[in-house]
Amino acid sequence: MMHTAVGWHVELEFMEDDQQTRAVAMVRLPDGSEVRANGHASRHHTDANQPRVGEEIAGARALNELAMQMLTKAHGEIDDASGRISHPIHV
Repeated sequence: MMHTAVGWHVELEFMEDDQQTRAVAMVRLPDGSEVRANGHASRHHTDANQPRVGEEIAGARALNELAMQMLTKAHGEIDDASGRISHPIHV
């Protein structure tokens, strides 16, 4: 039987203008550290102005970068604990 030991809360913030959307993703870890990542989306001048779509793209890119940073962090922790170099974790 599995028990939940921790929970993570990820925050996303967006900054937008008529042409670009920027996103910042941040997760606070149980040890008090934070990991942050950025994403962006640009609207072509002939596309309709759809802010929600820009948020989805920029948010997804920020979350993807956040995931890659978390994998890198995990590799470092594995290597530190084992004293050897771990194999890459592929997504």
